[in-house]
Amino acid sequence: MPRWRRPLLRRLRAETTGSASLEFLGVGLLLLVPIVYLVLTLAALQAGALAVESAARQAARSFVLAATPEEAAARAERAVELTLADYGVDPSTAEVSVACAPDPAACLSRRALVTVTVGIRVPVPLAPPVLDVEAPLSVGMVGVSTQQVSRFWGGG
Repeated sequence: MPRWRRPLLRRLRAETTGSASLEFLGVGLLLLVPIVYLVLTLAALQAGALAVESAARQAARSFVLAATPEEAAARAERAVELTLADYGVDPSTAEVSVACAPDPAACLSRRALVTVTVGIRVPVPLAPPVLDVEAPLSVGMVGVSTQQVSRFWGGG
């Protein structure tokens, strides 16, 4: 019987034999690549968020335990450097600010509130720097922590 006279179902079955594995691989790769990239991006963003939050918390804790304002600033700076380095973030790119309340001139007075803010930019994974011209290929992360100087503390 000539090929054009075979029943339709038999012709369709003969033409699609053996292509299921190829279709599975094709569709699997099309879905797998974006999912892996999404996981990499979310992991980088989560690491950045944890880095700034931890750096701000450690810097504020170190600041309120110092005896002098100079020592407090040095301790806070060192805490930020060490914490960001632990998370693989370049500490030189961080923006750190310290604010004191109620009196900005007396940060280490009893019951003063010290707020440390740490900001970084987390680059998007696998994005070449050439593409950074039109749109930023990094996400800004900010961590804020407030600590109170102890009412029993005799520093500054």
